[in-house]
Amino acid sequence: MSRQLICSRWIYRRAVPLLIGSSFAYGTFTHTKLITTDSRGKPWPKTPQIITQQHESAGETAIVDADLEPAPASATDLREDDVPLFDADPDGGAWASLSARLSGAQSALNAIQWSHVGEDITDLILPRWASDLPGYLTKLQCELEMAPGSLAEEIWQEAQDPLLNPEIARIAQVRISRELCTEEKLFRQRRKAHTARALAKYLEIPEEDVQPEDVPTIAMCGSGGGLRALVAGTSSYLSAQERGLYDCVTYTAGVSGSCWLQALYYSTLGKQNYATLLAHLKQRIGTHIAYPPAALGLLTAAPTNKFLLSGIVEKVKGNPAAVFGLVDAYGVLLAARLFVPRGELGVDSRNLKVSSQQEYLKDGAHPLPIYTAVRHEIPIIEKESGADKSQPTKSQTTDEKARKESWFQWFESTPYEFWSEELEAGIPSWSVGRQFHNGIGSVRDNGYSVPELRIPFMLGIWGSAFCATLSHYYKEIRPVVKSLVGFGGIDDLLEERNEELVKVHPIEPASIPNYVLGLENQLPPTAAKSISKSVDLELADAGMSNNLPIYPLLRPGRDVDVLIAFDASADIKNENWLSVADGYARQRGIKGWPLGAGWPRNNTPDAAAVKEIDVAEAASPQQAAGKIADARESRRQSAQKESSETEKEENDDQRTTGNSELGYCNVWVGTTLERTVSSEPPPSKLLTDPSDEWELMDPNAGIAVIYFPLLPNQEVEGVDPNTSDFLSTWNFIYTPEDIEKVVALAGANFRAGEAQVKRTVRAVYQRKKEKRLASERRARMRKWRRHLKDSGDHFQ
Repeated sequence: MSRQLICSRWIYRRAVPLLIGSSFAYGTFTHTKLITTDSRGKPWPKTPQIITQQHESAGETAIVDADLEPAPASATDLREDDVPLFDADPDGGAWASLSARLSGAQSALNAIQWSHVGEDITDLILPRWASDLPGYLTKLQCELEMAPGSLAEEIWQEAQDPLLNPEIARIAQVRISRELCTEEKLFRQRRKAHTARALAKYLEIPEEDVQPEDVPTIAMCGSGGGLRALVAGTSSYLSAQERGLYDCVTYTAGVSGSCWLQALYYSTLGKQNYATLLAHLKQRIGTHIAYPPAALGLLTAAPTNKFLLSGIVEKVKGNPAAVFGLVDAYGVLLAARLFVPRGELGVDSRNLKVSSQQEYLKDGAHPLPIYTAVRHEIPIIEKESGADKSQPTKSQTTDEKARKESWFQWFESTPYEFWSEELEAGIPSWSVGRQFHNGIGSVRDNGYSVPELRIPFMLGIWGSAFCATLSHYYKEIRPVVKSLVGFGGIDDLLEERNEELVKVHPIEPASIPNYVLGLENQLPPTAAKSISKSVDLELADAGMSNNLPIYPLLRPGRDVDVLIAFDASADIKNENWLSVADGYARQRGIKGWPLGAGWPRNNTPDAAAVKEIDVAEAASPQQAAGKIADARESRRQSAQKESSETEKEENDDQRTTGNSELGYCNVWVGTTLERTVSSEPPPSKLLTDPSDEWELMDPNAGIAVIYFPLLPNQEVEGVDPNTSDFLSTWNFIYTPEDIEKVVALAGANFRAGEAQVKRTVRAVYQRKKEKRLASERRARMRKWRRHLKDSGDHFQ
């Protein structure tokens, strides 16, 4: 690994979003943080911690500590000549705000006296590309200037052309219903013909023997986890595709990085082939998404500049109230790295819209992708009057209610519809991004609406784990804090304030126009009362709620028989995302989910495990969310009390299948029987032996869950998801060698469970077939009895 000099945390996390007009564009370079790092962004030993810099406004040299954050600029920090380079925005503040921020960033860069920095110091501390930033920014400003003939003006004119964006001429309406949309129902019919042929081939049975109604509805999902989830998920899906299993799948679903996976698969880059997708990733993710020369080069050179900037122009020009924030900037950077091919010339605008993926689904040739995001509903606690302050019990009651009613609302998006289960309402995917009121999409003065919100912004929303609450952030660093001498008191204090931390987002999520604005009287009673009055919906990474996208796959009407989950989450054992679905299934009355599926709760008393499931029987999602969160937190704290020796033993055990721990492939099956007693039934049994498969063929069997956690495998030495640095969630650089290692690990794990997966699918197919045959026998018997009744007994 060669030692290279690059800007560190400030440049990568703030400067680049600043340069493309993000919410950090109002920062200045007066407190630039520069350190030396290696190619993975880790500081090298003996790194210089300070840098001298000319502060133009003060006219003197300042010594700046590298650990200081850059000071935000106020309105008084801007000089009179720091004016936007763009024309006045006739639509309002969105475009003017973006242009002012970009202009301010350019002025800040020009304020650095590059000639005053000695060549030797520059070579030692300052990356050579830093001096090119003003030139990049000036060029970017020219691209976005709304003057006649400019790129921005060209983009905006095309945005209003119905030949290029047919959706702008269509009238959008909110569909209020729990049922699947018509387009998805038609897709299911078309897909069934494909999966029937694929199942016959996969199970090696004659195609003519397979009846469509016998074919199981199989869903496959990947977890969240950034680029690790993208690479590991693609590798796992490749294994399934090579074995013929993927062709039997009706639905795929993703969270965070596995949403990126789906978006690439249904593009001209992935070409609906996971081997092709992996080859693309090897060519593109060896460079950090925020490496300025690469990112700014794509934003300022044709044809990638138009490809990447089109969504920015359409968003801020089409909606005067729009906000271009950090998540939006992050999404643009992701698109620049993931959706631009090698050579950077063959960009295709069809890859920029979720609704365009309908092209790959029209004949049912591929599974339907489901993308996920969440909205954090945090009720506003009204300020108490003086009289209220004298009554502390009321304050405590109000705070307790707010805590209990803070929960995550799930939103799903397919190429057909953007929909929320809690709202029981959705809109066509091609209308996402336009404003709605009273259920009708808005139309501009020219008679057209704005184009569909581009995929770069959705990439940011799907993967915006950094918009987590303070509680989530602290859980990430809590083990380190507790290990520090003298910090035990701080840990206790923060744990006591967890109820407040869970309601605070240090970084605001991205927002889209609220499509249920004004529909308060048409939404179900369980919907938050405030949502119909909010102008925007703030959406974030669904992994904040559950890092596995199980909930959309349990939606009534999808009727999933087999659910295959590839889990590349961090700390999969303690988080136990699969078990979180227990409460969801109970609260919504979903039959067939295998209660108790997930990592064994060895350190949780049986009574406590039962209680964790039972508390989910609440009157509303608000109550269920609060109770489940309490139970999960209690279990998490108990898990952390285990000794290091026990932890080591458990880590060793998890490498092999067994009754006490999970292995590479794990299968559970639920039941559709109703409870006849108040006591909780025993958890579903982990099926570890071929002799257990009779449970899959039971007529009352429910959903079969097949779980592949990303575990170390002896066949792939030196690769451990828990310890290998390149498999960190926060790693944004994967070399081709790194990718090959992940492919090898995922392939080895899949091979270990391949036979069990096929046995499970075969058993579910046989169960459905026998159920159909039994139904046909009963129908014939009823028909025969009616015939006898109508014709009489001829033997009398």
